[in-house]
Amino acid sequence: MADSSILEFLSGMIGTRKIEIIATLCGLINIILIVRRNIWNYPFGLVMVTLYFFIFKDARLYSDMLLQPYFFVMQLFGWYWWLSKPAGDGKVAVARISTREAFAWIGIAVIGVIAVGTAMSRFTDAALPFWDAATSVGSIIAMYFMARRLLENWVVWILVDVLAIGIYWVKGLQPTSALYLVFLCMASVGLYQWYRSWRSGIAIAK
Repeated sequence: MADSSILEFLSGMIGTRKIEIIATLCGLINIILIVRRNIWNYPFGLVMVTLYFFIFKDARLYSDMLLQPYFFVMQLFGWYWWLSKPAGDGKVAVARISTREAFAWIGIAVIGVIAVGTAMSRFTDAALPFWDAATSVGSIIAMYFMARRLLENWVVWILVDVLAIGIYWVKGLQPTSALYLVFLCMASVGLYQWYRSWRSGIAIAK
């Protein structure tokens, strides 16, 4: 009976479709390695974003679907940038964003959400267009910050994960929603770990 309950929990967590199971597992490995500032997160990230392109297409979450090619390109750029910026501990170095840049990015995010959400609501049958746009625009910014090794990428990912958990649950993607709950917990750990590294002096100029 206990074994059956465990199997039911795991199937609810990662799903029963092979594509979603593989994407979920690659996502978990990817985020674990990112938290550890390990450059080998990128191969798993490339597989994950490729699979999620098709998953989001089936769910009619078009903003998220169109985001995956961008993620694929940023995975490649991030891999290159991380290789070029090692820290003293053999892992990637941590940098910070300026206050002025932060306010500029907030403005860009607001404009982006309005523009993408409006376009999706008018020209597609997208479900939850503005909420979907918020996670998409936030993910674009967070991915760019991560590639630049900016500590603040984790703050943006935390906000994105909170929204994504609700969106994917409503759309019946419970395994993906559960994955984003794990992402939320790990993003919090990542923020703490990267902040410790930055405070300890393992940081470089951007």
